[in-house]
Amino acid sequence: MDYVSALLPPAVMAAFFIGVIRVIVKTQGGANKAKEDAAVDAALARAEGPRHPSTPGSDA
Repeated sequence: MDYVSALLPPAVMAAFFIGVIRVIVKTQGGANKAKEDAAVDAALARAEGPRHPSTPGSDA
């Protein structure tokens, strides 16, 4: 009976992992892809903030 308790956690984790991968694959693309891409682009633009071009010789 010890082998059952030893194999059960990896089997449960494998099933969970397969389920997560299936959900990720199924949700790629679709009707909301453009909206999700726009939201990610907006978040990245906010995170980067305003970019100030550096002037040559200002490293002093």
